[in-house]
Amino acid sequence: MAAPTAPPPEQQPAGAGPGPEILAAFEAAKGFMPVDEGLALYAAAARAAALGLPLVEVGTYCGRSTILLADAARAAGVVAVTVDHHRGSEEQQPGWEYHDPAVVDPEVGRMDTLPTFRRTLHAAGLEEHVIALVGRSPQAAAVWRAPAGLVFIDGGHTDEHATADYEGWAPHVADGGLLVIHDVFADPADGGQAPYRIYRRALESGAFTELSAHRSLHVLQRTGPGI
Repeated sequence: MAAPTAPPPEQQPAGAGPGPEILAAFEAAKGFMPVDEGLALYAAAARAAALGLPLVEVGTYCGRSTILLADAARAAGVVAVTVDHHRGSEEQQPGWEYHDPAVVDPEVGRMDTLPTFRRTLHAAGLEEHVIALVGRSPQAAAVWRAPAGLVFIDGGHTDEHATADYEGWAPHVADGGLLVIHDVFADPADGGQAPYRIYRRALESGAFTELSAHRSLHVLQRTGPGI
């Protein structure tokens, strides 16, 4: 049986958004998502959560956006699932622009964002509403069997990793569910093109229809089969 379709925007609660404590936790957390895009993500998560299905995030980092998904999941009585190997993406490695030495494990000499992520959830009071899958996204997707109300792709930004995230997780988006892609830049001068390419692929597949875009955050709804 197909999952129910999420209610249209006109049936959503007016002004629905994270409470001040959740917004403060989001702003205090280590990460890169700006507040306005975070609010757009929260609105998508709240809408998708009405399906009664898990909300899946691909690319956890330190849990900044996880806070928003978890709060929307808590309100709807569902669960947020976040997937990451916690060793950092390409641009977060030593010598690159987004490297943060504070999240390097001194004992093994590699990035490890998992402890910071756990502290982030604890501080926000959201640990009970999140399942963290620690491992590679394609491996996690291969064993995942449940439909998802939302899949948020915000992982590695190479074509290899973005394509693997899309091919692994987009098939799990339920009928009427949402596919959200972050860091979509049509102009190469603004950022890497891998997320833009999977966004275009989703639209051209006929399986997804765009609902909204807020800067680099694009929200699509499953309206047909396939990817």
